[in-house]
Amino acid sequence: MTKNLSVYIFALIAAAASLLSESPACAEVKEVRLAQQFGINYLPLTIMRTEKLIEKHAAASGLGDVKVTWLKFGGSNSINDALISGQLDFGSGGVAPLLTVWDKTKGKFDIRGVAALGSMPFYLNSINPNVKTISDFTDKEKIALPAVEVSIQAVVLQMAAAKAFGAENYRKLDRLTVGMKHPDAMAALLSKTEVTAHFANSPFQEQELQNQAVHRVLSSYEVLGEPTTLNTVYTTEKFHDGNPKTYRAVLDALKEAMKFINDDKARAAKIYVTEEKSKLSPEFVQKILEDPDFIVTSEPKGVMKYAEFMHTAKKLKNLPKSEKDVFFPELYQAGE
Repeated sequence: MTKNLSVYIFALIAAAASLLSESPACAEVKEVRLAQQFGINYLPLTIMRTEKLIEKHAAASGLGDVKVTWLKFGGSNSINDALISGQLDFGSGGVAPLLTVWDKTKGKFDIRGVAALGSMPFYLNSINPNVKTISDFTDKEKIALPAVEVSIQAVVLQMAAAKAFGAENYRKLDRLTVGMKHPDAMAALLSKTEVTAHFANSPFQEQELQNQAVHRVLSSYEVLGEPTTLNTVYTTEKFHDGNPKTYRAVLDALKEAMKFINDDKARAAKIYVTEEKSKLSPEFVQKILEDPDFIVTSEPKGVMKYAEFMHTAKKLKNLPKSEKDVFFPELYQAGE
C-alpha cells in the first residue's frame, strides 16, 4: 500500500468518525417515557406535558421529532420497578424512594436524581378528634399513605416516631399504615371508613382540611425542621450516558416549566385544574401555589437528613457523602 493511499484511507476513517461524533441524534432514543404521580407537587411535569417543553428543547438541540409518553402511577414502588425493567426512562417520586432505588441499584443500574420538583410540606391529617399528636394513635387507627415503609410519607412518619418514642421505636406506627393513592385515601378519610388519617400532599391535604371534622396532626417541615425537597425526577446511568442531548432536553424543559409556574401562578393553576379534571377552583389551587412554604425549585434541599435517618435505620446500605452523590452532575453545572 502506497503512502498516499494510506493517508487517503486514514482521512476517510477520520471523516467517518467525525460525522458520527457530530450526529449523536442517530444514537439517541426517539421516544422518552416519563412517570407522573398525583398532586400539585407534580405540576412542573404537567406543564412540561401541556406546553410540550421536552419536544421544544429536543428539537432545539438537533434531535428532531422526539415522541414523549407520559404514564400515571399511584406510588413509587411500581415506578421504580418499571424503571429498572426498562419500561420507563424517567421516574418521579419522593426523596425517600429515590434514595432507596439509588442505594439498591448502586453499581448496577445506578439510578440517580435528575432534579428536585420542589420543596413542599405534606400534612398528616386525622378525622379522629382524640388524635392531637402521633402519640395518640391507637390500634384502631388506619393511616393511609402512598406506599407502606418506602414512600416519603412513610419515612417521615418513622422519623416522627423516632422523635416521639425513641430512635429504636421508629417503626412503631408502621403497623397502622396502609398504601393508597392520594385521591382514594382522601375519599376514604372523608367517608369515615376505617381510614382515620391520611399522610397526604397538595391539594388533597388542603381539601381535607376544608372539612371541619379534619385537623392537621403534623407537617413534614415540623419533623425535618426546615423546608425540604418532597419529590424528584430520576433516571438510570444508562439512559443518562447514552442519551446526553435527550437528558439535557428533559432537564431544561423541567427548569422552564418551573419558571413558567413561578412567573404565572394563576395560569399554572388553571392548567392544573383543566388537566387533572379537578373540581377545585383555579383560585383554590393558586392559593396553594402562592403559599411561601410551597417552593417550586429544582434545587434539592434536606436530602441528607433523609439519607442519614434511613442509613441509621438500616433502610440504606450506602450513605451518600452529600446530595451530589445522589443527583447527576448536570443539575449543579447548569445552575438555576
